[in-house]
Amino acid sequence: MSGATDHPALRAHLLEHSVRMGDFTLKSGRKSSWFIDSKQTVCRPEAMVLVADAVLSVIPPEATAIGGLTMGADPVAFVTAGVAATRGRALKAFSVRKEAKDHGGGGRIAGALDPGDKVVVTEDTVTRGTSLLEAAHAVADAGAEVILLVAVVDRGGTVEAMAAAEGLPFRALLTAPDLGFDFEGG
Repeated sequence: MSGATDHPALRAHLLEHSVRMGDFTLKSGRKSSWFIDSKQTVCRPEAMVLVADAVLSVIPPEATAIGGLTMGADPVAFVTAGVAATRGRALKAFSVRKEAKDHGGGGRIAGALDPGDKVVVTEDTVTRGTSLLEAAHAVADAGAEVILLVAVVDRGGTVEAMAAAEGLPFRALLTAPDLGFDFEGG
């Protein structure tokens, strides 16, 4: 389930500012003729509200927190929580560290996440979905309940099945085909 027709302005912004053509090596080591740096959209002022509106349009009303693995999730989570707050919707925001901190409060969670929270785990771009699932496991380990995984862009087409295998629903705001490309697979 994606939303090229639901989010045309977001799609246009991604195509203009985030998609690059060339010879790229992905995180998985695979080669690709295109790359998407979604942060070039998520972090630009004219697109921040577009991203937040799109994310807010898919998350359930019972959600109390949003976050994910740092760095990919951070701008999505924080801009969404900020825009939600201006509209009377309380969403806490947090980051999941790549490794547990061994000083201060310790742990993998930075920010506002409490046991029992109903959580949306997010990411800017996913290919395989491993970062989303890693963050979901850290959230569950912290005593919160993951109710949805959301990516701004799904370039791989494999995340939904991986998430379903763990009983987690997944939504992509846009997919590689929405942007005019084939899925890259995992």
